[in-house]
Amino acid sequence: MKILFVAPSWVGDMVIAQSLFKTVRSNYPGAVLDVLAPDWSLPLISRMPEIRKGISLPVGHGRLRLLTRYRKGRALADEGYDRAIVLPRTWKSALVPFFAGIPVRTGFAGEFRYGLINDMRVRDKKKLTMTVLRYLALGGDKTDRLPPEITFHPKLEIDPENRSRLVRDLGLDTDRTAVVFCPGAEYGPAKQWPLHHYRTLAAMLLEDGLQVWALGSPKEAAAAREINPGGGYRGYINLCGLTRLEDTVDLMSLASCAVTNDSGLMHVAAASGIVVQAIYGSSSPSYTPPLTGQADIHCAGLECSPCFERQCPLKHLNCLKEISPEAVYRSIRARMGG
Repeated sequence: MKILFVAPSWVGDMVIAQSLFKTVRSNYPGAVLDVLAPDWSLPLISRMPEIRKGISLPVGHGRLRLLTRYRKGRALADEGYDRAIVLPRTWKSALVPFFAGIPVRTGFAGEFRYGLINDMRVRDKKKLTMTVLRYLALGGDKTDRLPPEITFHPKLEIDPENRSRLVRDLGLDTDRTAVVFCPGAEYGPAKQWPLHHYRTLAAMLLEDGLQVWALGSPKEAAAAREINPGGGYRGYINLCGLTRLEDTVDLMSLASCAVTNDSGLMHVAAASGIVVQAIYGSSSPSYTPPLTGQADIHCAGLECSPCFERQCPLKHLNCLKEISPEAVYRSIRARMGG
């Protein structure tokens, strides 16, 4: 059996999807599994041993590019895929498997995809409460009445050679315990813990003799600079913009834990095997939790949250402000044994 997965367009969802890949691999040990995905995610897919190869779809997020999708579909027609599993619910995401002539094309109903999707599933929000459950349901039998079980958590492979190179090139000290900070959240400010909270927590950890490594894209570099407590503290290293996405997997594997907003890097941290201190504001840990047995969830639980908005509709961000640095610090120290 040959299966083509059409991948989601967000980092976190891409990592979550590995639970589906692992489950399908377990159910069909001899199957060939490929993933059609945006270029940025191909290095991440290469860290998923269940997948034979990632296939580039050079189309920007939200772009139709009908001719590009048609050509990609026709190019894949000779692969002889038996089934496609389309994770996004958009109309355009179902085009390539249709153009490739894949006989069974599984996906949820949405955006009038009848014909493009011929193995249509109904998304039961009461039963499929988490993103990972929705993905797993697409890999299961259409007649299943119970929610799928989360049998496998994401686990990204570490590249020891690349990790050693990063340590050398970035001048990192691996003899001191490091805590990773991920201050970014692509979704919007309503997911971002206040920078002064990060700065207070950094000072507390540095005072204890730990290191703090800030990880993220170039967009987070300025925020990471603001987090630096300065004042003679040593061991704060701003790595935002200095690493590739796959590099963060290797660097996180060297750390003790990650303090992170509900973001793509939160899921990368969970899949890297370290403890996750996950901070939730406008989103909900019931919907997109870090898929690991080593996570502490920090959520204020206010009446107005989760609102799932990019900006705080009430203009106060109390759902994030009321999660104190002291509470997160206590969780980190408890994980380290006091």
